[in-house]
Amino acid sequence: MKPEISIRMIAGNSNRKFAEAMARRISVYRGEPVRLADVRVEQFNDGEIFVEIYDNVRNEEVFVIQSTSKPANDNLMEILILTDALRRASAKRITAVMPYFGYARQDRKTAARTPISAKLVANLLTEAGVDRVLTMDLHAGQIQGFFDTPVDNLYAAPVFALDVKHHFKDLDDVIVVSPDVGGVARARELAKRIGVGLAIVDKRRGAPGEVESMTVIGDVSGRRCIIVDDICDTAGTLCKAGDLLLGQGATEVHSYITHGVLSGPAVERITSSSMKSLVITDSIQATPDVKAAKNIRVVSVAPLFAQAMLNVAAGNSVSSLFDEAMLGPIYEAFYRFD
Repeated sequence: MKPEISIRMIAGNSNRKFAEAMARRISVYRGEPVRLADVRVEQFNDGEIFVEIYDNVRNEEVFVIQSTSKPANDNLMEILILTDALRRASAKRITAVMPYFGYARQDRKTAARTPISAKLVANLLTEAGVDRVLTMDLHAGQIQGFFDTPVDNLYAAPVFALDVKHHFKDLDDVIVVSPDVGGVARARELAKRIGVGLAIVDKRRGAPGEVESMTVIGDVSGRRCIIVDDICDTAGTLCKAGDLLLGQGATEVHSYITHGVLSGPAVERITSSSMKSLVITDSIQATPDVKAAKNIRVVSVAPLFAQAMLNVAAGNSVSSLFDEAMLGPIYEAFYRFD
Protein backbone atom coordinates (compact mmCIF):
# COMPACT_ATOMS: atom_id res chain seq x y z
CA MET A 1 0.00 0.00 0.00
CA LYS A 2 1.35 3.42 -0.91
CA PRO A 3 1.89 5.74 2.06
CA GLU A 4 -0.16 8.50 0.46
CA ILE A 5 -3.28 6.33 0.33
CA SER A 6 -5.41 7.30 3.29
CA ILE A 7 -8.08 5.11 4.83
CA ARG A 8 -10.52 5.53 7.69
CA MET A 9 -11.62 2.63 9.87
CA ILE A 10 -14.91 2.85 11.75
CA ALA A 11 -16.07 0.13 14.13
CA GLY A 12 -19.56 -0.67 15.29
CA ASN A 13 -20.25 -2.40 18.58
CA SER A 14 -20.44 -6.00 17.36
CA ASN A 15 -16.72 -6.87 17.48
CA ARG A 16 -14.59 -3.90 18.44
CA LYS A 17 -11.64 -6.07 19.50
CA PHE A 18 -11.48 -7.46 15.97
CA ALA A 19 -11.38 -3.91 14.56
CA GLU A 20 -8.64 -2.93 17.01
CA ALA A 21 -6.60 -5.98 15.97
CA MET A 22 -6.93 -4.90 12.32
CA ALA A 23 -5.78 -1.39 13.23
CA ARG A 24 -2.72 -2.80 15.00
CA ARG A 25 -1.83 -4.91 11.97
CA ILE A 26 -2.10 -1.92 9.62
CA SER A 27 -0.07 0.19 12.06
CA VAL A 28 2.77 -2.36 11.86
CA TYR A 29 2.55 -2.42 8.07
CA ARG A 30 2.65 1.35 7.71
CA GLY A 31 5.16 1.98 10.47
CA GLU A 32 2.91 4.54 12.14
CA PRO A 33 -0.10 4.41 14.46
CA VAL A 34 -3.44 3.81 12.76
CA ARG A 35 -6.45 4.33 14.99
CA LEU A 36 -10.15 3.71 14.67
CA ALA A 37 -12.16 6.81 13.86
CA ASP A 38 -13.80 8.62 16.73
CA VAL A 39 -17.47 7.70 16.55
CA ARG A 40 -20.40 7.49 18.93
CA VAL A 41 -22.73 4.51 18.45
CA GLU A 42 -25.38 4.26 21.15
CA GLN A 43 -29.04 3.43 21.71
CA PHE A 44 -31.87 5.63 22.86
CA ASN A 45 -33.93 4.29 25.77
CA ASP A 46 -36.40 2.73 23.35
CA GLY A 47 -33.65 0.85 21.50
CA GLU A 48 -33.23 3.14 18.48
CA ILE A 49 -29.67 3.41 17.20
CA PHE A 50 -27.94 6.79 17.44
CA VAL A 51 -24.73 7.52 15.52
CA GLU A 52 -22.40 10.51 15.43
CA ILE A 53 -19.04 10.55 13.60
CA TYR A 54 -16.60 13.08 15.00
CA ASP A 55 -13.77 12.71 12.45
CA ASN A 56 -13.82 14.36 9.03
CA VAL A 57 -14.41 11.70 6.35
CA ARG A 58 -14.95 13.91 3.29
CA ASN A 59 -13.36 12.30 0.22
CA GLU A 60 -12.00 9.48 2.37
CA GLU A 61 -11.79 5.73 1.74
CA VAL A 62 -13.84 4.41 4.66
CA PHE A 63 -14.11 0.84 6.00
CA VAL A 64 -17.00 0.11 8.37
CA ILE A 65 -16.20 -2.97 10.46
CA GLN A 66 -19.26 -4.78 11.76
CA SER A 67 -20.36 -8.40 11.98
CA THR A 68 -24.11 -8.88 12.01
CA SER A 69 -23.95 -11.43 14.81
CA LYS A 70 -26.08 -11.52 17.95
CA PRO A 71 -27.90 -9.19 18.53
CA ALA A 72 -28.24 -9.47 14.75
CA ASN A 73 -30.90 -6.82 14.22
CA ASP A 74 -29.16 -4.18 16.35
CA ASN A 75 -25.83 -4.81 14.64
CA LEU A 76 -27.43 -4.69 11.20
CA MET A 77 -29.10 -1.37 11.98
CA GLU A 78 -25.79 0.00 13.29
CA ILE A 79 -23.97 -0.65 10.01
CA LEU A 80 -26.87 0.73 7.98
CA ILE A 81 -27.04 3.95 9.99
CA LEU A 82 -23.25 4.32 10.08
CA THR A 83 -23.20 3.96 6.29
CA ASP A 84 -25.94 6.55 5.88
CA ALA A 85 -24.03 8.98 8.09
CA LEU A 86 -20.84 8.45 6.07
CA ARG A 87 -22.63 8.93 2.74
CA ARG A 88 -24.16 12.18 3.96
CA ALA A 89 -20.70 13.25 5.18
CA SER A 90 -19.33 12.87 1.60
CA ALA A 91 -17.11 9.83 2.09
CA LYS A 92 -15.55 8.88 -1.25
CA ARG A 93 -16.08 5.11 -0.99
CA ILE A 94 -17.66 3.02 1.77
CA THR A 95 -16.67 -0.63 2.22
CA ALA A 96 -18.70 -2.73 4.62
CA VAL A 97 -16.27 -5.11 6.34
CA MET A 98 -18.55 -7.86 7.61
CA PRO A 99 -16.48 -10.82 8.83
CA TYR A 100 -19.75 -12.60 9.62
CA PHE A 101 -22.63 -11.85 7.24
CA GLY A 102 -25.86 -12.52 9.12
CA TYR A 103 -29.11 -13.70 7.50
CA ALA A 104 -27.01 -15.67 5.01
CA ARG A 105 -28.78 -18.92 5.92
CA GLN A 106 -31.94 -17.57 4.30
CA ASP A 107 -30.54 -17.40 0.78
CA ARG A 108 -33.42 -19.02 -1.17
CA LYS A 109 -37.08 -19.97 -0.84
CA THR A 110 -37.12 -23.32 0.94
CA ALA A 111 -40.91 -23.51 1.19
CA ALA A 112 -43.98 -21.57 0.18
CA ARG A 113 -44.28 -18.06 1.63
CA THR A 114 -40.73 -17.86 2.98
CA PRO A 115 -38.41 -14.86 2.48
CA ILE A 116 -35.01 -14.55 0.86
CA SER A 117 -33.62 -12.50 3.73
CA ALA A 118 -30.05 -12.46 2.43
CA LYS A 119 -31.24 -10.59 -0.67
CA LEU A 120 -33.20 -8.14 1.49
CA VAL A 121 -30.10 -7.40 3.59
CA ALA A 122 -28.07 -6.91 0.40
CA ASN A 123 -30.66 -4.39 -0.82
CA LEU A 124 -30.61 -2.55 2.51
CA LEU A 125 -26.81 -2.24 2.50
CA THR A 126 -26.75 -1.03 -1.09
CA GLU A 127 -29.54 1.48 -0.51
CA ALA A 128 -27.79 2.79 2.61
CA GLY A 129 -24.75 3.63 0.49
CA VAL A 130 -22.33 0.67 0.71
CA ASP A 131 -20.04 0.62 -2.35
CA ARG A 132 -18.28 -2.69 -1.62
CA VAL A 133 -18.56 -5.61 0.80
CA LEU A 134 -15.68 -7.51 2.34
CA THR A 135 -16.76 -10.69 4.11
CA MET A 136 -15.67 -14.26 4.84
CA ASP A 137 -17.08 -17.70 4.05
CA LEU A 138 -20.56 -16.70 3.00
CA HIS A 139 -22.99 -19.49 3.84
CA ALA A 140 -23.95 -19.59 0.16
CA GLY A 141 -21.64 -18.27 -2.53
CA GLN A 142 -24.54 -17.04 -4.66
CA ILE A 143 -25.19 -14.28 -2.13
CA GLN A 144 -22.42 -12.35 -3.91
CA GLY A 145 -24.83 -12.11 -6.83
CA PHE A 146 -27.46 -10.44 -4.64
CA PHE A 147 -25.33 -7.28 -4.73
CA ASP A 148 -24.88 -4.99 -7.73
CA THR A 149 -21.66 -3.76 -6.10
CA PRO A 150 -18.38 -5.72 -5.70
CA VAL A 151 -18.24 -8.39 -3.00
CA ASP A 152 -14.91 -9.84 -1.85
CA ASN A 153 -15.56 -13.17 -0.12
CA LEU A 154 -12.47 -14.26 1.80
CA TYR A 155 -11.90 -17.85 2.87
CA ALA A 156 -10.82 -19.26 6.22
CA ALA A 157 -9.41 -22.40 4.57
CA PRO A 158 -5.89 -20.98 3.99
CA VAL A 159 -5.67 -19.86 7.64
CA PHE A 160 -7.08 -23.19 8.83
CA ALA A 161 -4.53 -25.02 6.68
CA LEU A 162 -1.68 -23.13 8.35
CA ASP A 163 -3.15 -23.96 11.75
CA VAL A 164 -3.62 -27.67 10.95
CA LYS A 165 -0.06 -28.01 9.66
CA HIS A 166 1.21 -26.35 12.83
CA HIS A 167 -0.78 -28.45 15.32
CA PHE A 168 -1.04 -31.78 13.45
CA LYS A 169 2.60 -32.56 12.79
CA ASP A 170 1.94 -35.92 11.10
CA LEU A 171 -0.96 -35.81 8.64
CA ASP A 172 -0.80 -39.45 7.51
CA ASP A 173 -3.79 -40.49 9.64
CA VAL A 174 -5.80 -37.26 9.21
CA ILE A 175 -9.00 -37.05 7.18
CA VAL A 176 -11.23 -34.01 6.56
CA VAL A 177 -14.97 -34.50 7.04
CA SER A 178 -17.83 -32.46 5.63
CA PRO A 179 -20.77 -32.47 8.08
CA ASP A 180 -23.26 -32.45 5.19
CA VAL A 181 -23.37 -32.78 1.42
CA GLY A 182 -23.74 -29.02 0.96
CA GLY A 183 -20.36 -28.34 2.58
CA VAL A 184 -18.34 -30.76 0.45
CA ALA A 185 -16.66 -28.02 -1.60
CA ARG A 186 -15.51 -26.23 1.56
CA ALA A 187 -14.16 -29.44 3.12
CA ARG A 188 -12.50 -30.51 -0.14
CA GLU A 189 -10.67 -27.18 -0.29
CA LEU A 190 -9.06 -27.73 3.13
CA ALA A 191 -8.34 -31.39 2.35
CA LYS A 192 -6.56 -30.37 -0.84
CA ARG A 193 -4.51 -27.72 0.94
CA ILE A 194 -3.22 -30.12 3.60
CA GLY A 195 -3.02 -33.14 1.27
CA VAL A 196 -5.40 -35.58 2.97
CA GLY A 197 -8.54 -37.54 2.11
CA LEU A 198 -12.20 -36.56 2.44
CA ALA A 199 -15.26 -38.13 4.04
CA ILE A 200 -18.87 -36.92 4.19
CA VAL A 201 -21.60 -37.14 6.79
CA ASP A 202 -24.93 -37.57 4.99
CA LYS A 203 -27.39 -35.72 7.20
CA ARG A 204 -31.14 -35.98 6.77
CA ARG A 205 -33.34 -33.47 8.54
CA GLY A 206 -36.94 -33.71 9.70
CA ALA A 207 -38.14 -30.40 11.10
CA PRO A 208 -35.79 -27.37 10.92
CA GLY A 209 -32.98 -27.82 13.43
CA GLU A 210 -33.73 -31.54 13.90
CA VAL A 211 -31.70 -34.38 12.40
CA GLU A 212 -33.47 -37.65 11.59
CA SER A 213 -30.44 -39.71 10.59
CA MET A 214 -26.72 -39.43 9.83
CA THR A 215 -24.52 -41.74 7.77
CA VAL A 216 -20.77 -41.61 7.14
CA ILE A 217 -19.66 -41.84 3.52
CA GLY A 218 -16.01 -42.88 3.52
CA ASP A 219 -13.66 -44.86 5.77
CA VAL A 220 -12.72 -43.01 8.98
CA SER A 221 -11.53 -46.03 10.97
CA GLY A 222 -8.22 -45.36 12.70
CA ARG A 223 -8.23 -41.73 11.48
CA ARG A 224 -8.09 -38.37 13.20
CA CYS A 225 -11.10 -36.55 11.77
CA ILE A 226 -11.30 -32.81 11.13
CA ILE A 227 -14.87 -31.60 10.61
CA VAL A 228 -15.02 -28.41 8.53
CA ASP A 229 -18.01 -26.07 8.31
CA ASP A 230 -18.84 -22.38 8.01
CA ILE A 231 -21.27 -21.93 10.95
CA CYS A 232 -21.73 -23.59 14.33
CA ASP A 233 -24.92 -22.39 16.02
CA THR A 234 -26.29 -24.66 18.76
CA ALA A 235 -23.64 -27.36 18.09
CA GLY A 236 -26.18 -30.20 18.34
CA THR A 237 -25.49 -31.58 14.86
CA LEU A 238 -21.73 -31.05 15.23
CA CYS A 239 -21.56 -33.05 18.46
CA LYS A 240 -23.73 -35.83 16.98
CA ALA A 241 -21.43 -35.99 13.96
CA GLY A 242 -18.44 -36.32 16.30
CA ASP A 243 -20.06 -39.21 18.17
CA LEU A 244 -20.96 -40.88 14.88
CA LEU A 245 -17.37 -40.65 13.60
CA LEU A 246 -15.97 -42.10 16.82
CA GLY A 247 -18.55 -44.88 16.56
CA GLN A 248 -17.21 -45.61 13.08
CA GLY A 249 -13.70 -46.12 14.47
CA ALA A 250 -12.19 -42.63 14.34
CA THR A 251 -9.47 -42.12 16.98
CA GLU A 252 -10.07 -38.37 17.49
CA VAL A 253 -12.49 -35.72 16.27
CA HIS A 254 -11.54 -32.07 15.82
CA SER A 255 -13.58 -29.29 14.20
CA TYR A 256 -12.67 -26.15 12.29
CA ILE A 257 -15.63 -23.77 12.00
CA THR A 258 -15.35 -20.28 10.52
CA HIS A 259 -18.16 -18.54 12.40
CA GLY A 260 -18.70 -19.53 16.02
CA VAL A 261 -22.27 -18.34 16.54
CA LEU A 262 -22.46 -20.72 19.53
CA SER A 263 -25.90 -19.78 20.79
CA GLY A 264 -27.97 -21.37 23.54
CA PRO A 265 -26.46 -24.59 24.92
CA ALA A 266 -23.65 -24.74 22.32
CA VAL A 267 -20.65 -24.14 24.61
CA GLU A 268 -21.91 -26.59 27.23
CA ARG A 269 -22.52 -29.22 24.55
CA ILE A 270 -19.04 -28.81 23.12
CA THR A 271 -17.22 -28.88 26.46
CA SER A 272 -19.08 -32.04 27.52
CA SER A 273 -18.78 -33.72 24.12
CA SER A 274 -16.28 -36.27 22.87
CA MET A 275 -14.78 -33.68 20.53
CA LYS A 276 -11.13 -33.08 21.30
CA SER A 277 -11.03 -29.51 19.96
CA LEU A 278 -13.10 -26.90 18.19
CA VAL A 279 -11.26 -24.13 16.37
CA ILE A 280 -13.21 -21.01 15.39
CA THR A 281 -12.20 -17.62 14.03
CA ASP A 282 -12.74 -14.25 15.68
CA SER A 283 -15.25 -13.18 13.00
CA ILE A 284 -17.71 -13.14 15.92
CA GLN A 285 -16.52 -11.80 19.25
CA ALA A 286 -16.00 -14.66 21.69
CA THR A 287 -18.09 -14.64 24.86
CA PRO A 288 -16.52 -15.28 28.30
CA ASP A 289 -17.93 -18.83 28.19
CA VAL A 290 -16.23 -19.47 24.86
CA LYS A 291 -12.91 -18.13 26.15
CA ALA A 292 -13.15 -20.33 29.24
CA ALA A 293 -14.02 -23.53 27.35
CA LYS A 294 -11.15 -26.01 27.58
CA ASN A 295 -11.59 -27.46 24.10
CA ILE A 296 -12.44 -24.30 22.12
CA ARG A 297 -9.65 -22.29 20.53
CA VAL A 298 -9.87 -19.04 18.55
CA VAL A 299 -7.71 -18.33 15.49
CA SER A 300 -7.63 -14.69 14.42
CA VAL A 301 -8.48 -13.70 10.86
CA ALA A 302 -7.92 -10.01 11.65
CA PRO A 303 -4.47 -10.03 9.93
CA LEU A 304 -6.10 -11.49 6.79
CA PHE A 305 -8.84 -8.85 6.78
CA ALA A 306 -6.34 -6.07 7.45
CA GLN A 307 -4.27 -7.09 4.44
CA ALA A 308 -7.41 -7.40 2.32
CA MET A 309 -8.39 -3.85 3.30
CA LEU A 310 -4.97 -2.57 2.31
CA ASN A 311 -5.23 -4.38 -1.03
CA VAL A 312 -8.70 -2.95 -1.68
CA ALA A 313 -7.55 0.60 -0.89
CA ALA A 314 -4.48 0.25 -3.10
CA GLY A 315 -6.32 -1.44 -5.97
CA ASN A 316 -4.37 -4.67 -5.55
CA SER A 317 -5.57 -8.25 -5.85
CA VAL A 318 -7.59 -9.69 -2.97
CA SER A 319 -7.61 -13.22 -4.39
CA SER A 320 -3.83 -13.33 -3.92
CA LEU A 321 -4.58 -13.79 -0.21
CA PHE A 322 -6.06 -17.23 -0.95
CA ASP A 323 -2.48 -18.48 -1.36
CA GLU A 324 -0.77 -19.83 1.77
CA ALA A 325 2.56 -18.54 0.48
CA MET A 326 1.14 -15.02 0.76
CA LEU A 327 -0.47 -15.68 4.14
CA GLY A 328 2.61 -17.27 5.71
CA PRO A 329 4.46 -13.96 6.27
CA ILE A 330 1.24 -12.32 7.53
CA TYR A 331 0.84 -15.05 10.15
CA GLU A 332 4.52 -15.50 11.02
CA ALA A 333 3.82 -14.15 14.52
CA PHE A 334 1.30 -16.97 15.05
CA TYR A 335 3.11 -19.91 13.44
CA ARG A 336 6.78 -20.64 12.98
CA PHE A 337 7.82 -22.74 10.00
CA ASP A 338 11.09 -24.51 9.32
